[in-house]
Amino acid sequence: MTRVAIVTGGTRGIGEAISLALKDMGMTVAANYAGNDEKAKAFTDRTGIKAYRWDVGDYDACQQGCAQVAAELGPVDVVVNNAGITRDGVLAKMSFDDWNDVMRINLGGCFNMAKACFPGMRERGWGRIVNIGSINGQAGQYGQVNYAAAKSGIHGFTKALAQEGAKTGITVNAIAPGYIDTDMVAAVPPAVLEKIVAKIPVGRLGEAGEIARGVAFLCSDEAGFVTGSTLSINGGQHMY
Repeated sequence: MTRVAIVTGGTRGIGEAISLALKDMGMTVAANYAGNDEKAKAFTDRTGIKAYRWDVGDYDACQQGCAQVAAELGPVDVVVNNAGITRDGVLAKMSFDDWNDVMRINLGGCFNMAKACFPGMRERGWGRIVNIGSINGQAGQYGQVNYAAAKSGIHGFTKALAQEGAKTGITVNAIAPGYIDTDMVAAVPPAVLEKIVAKIPVGRLGEAGEIARGVAFLCSDEAGFVTGSTLSINGGQHMY
């Protein structure tokens, strides 16, 4: 039986790598995206993975989007909550909208997607949920009280939901990436990026594929005894 997986934010960066890794495992993958139709079409043309547009921060949109995926591809067995945004700034200059948007999407999206897919997983007796946290949710980061709070919340959400799913064959885990070579990190000024890399013991940025391989393991049948865990993939920058 072919597993069906949804990867939020699954058409670019780490999300694209995850979508491809799960496809390579033999899963049927639906890649969620937020707004760039042109890039989503290019992703589908390039990978053969169907892309679905909805806002993960919108509860009703998640219900409808997951129902559409299930109707078109089959019951959803795997959810990877990867979608996220940044609205950086020190607290003194951070607006409520900057705070709320990050919490709504980064943390609220995990709740919304779990609410949509967890009941079906429980009925079928098998499921995998992997939430993408962050090194900055573990260690904190200057100018990111919203992002760090949301990502830290993901780690707690993971542990609590893992306890609810354990007896019905559902595992819930998190991955906390360090600094990965993506468009988001590439936008960091070179002088700042140099200082970041200097703090990474392995001496380089991570690659999206390295995160994807961790996700693929946690979504596999072989990972059935791993739940409530956070896998840190950060080159040794923060040992938690």
